[in-house]
Amino acid sequence: MVYDIGEKRVNKILKIGRKYLTWMQNSLLEGEITEAKFTKLKMEVREKTVKEEDSVIWYVLQNKKHLKKETHGLQKGNDHFII
Repeated sequence: MVYDIGEKRVNKILKIGRKYLTWMQNSLLEGEITEAKFTKLKMEVREKTVKEEDSVIWYVLQNKKHLKKETHGLQKGNDHFII
């Protein structure tokens, strides 16, 4: 989950995201999540965002086989969970 949220709402969105995913770095969370929890996450985020001002992107991988992740520099989060 990657987001660009208005300053007044950004902490609310981070708090919601951290209930389901792992915080990796500013405005980025990732993790494995069930379909039911993913639906709930999206619903909660949509309730707290303003469509005309905010942006949230979810990257959904069908399996880990097609994932290659490289990190340079400080690694802030835990990379054991990928969505």
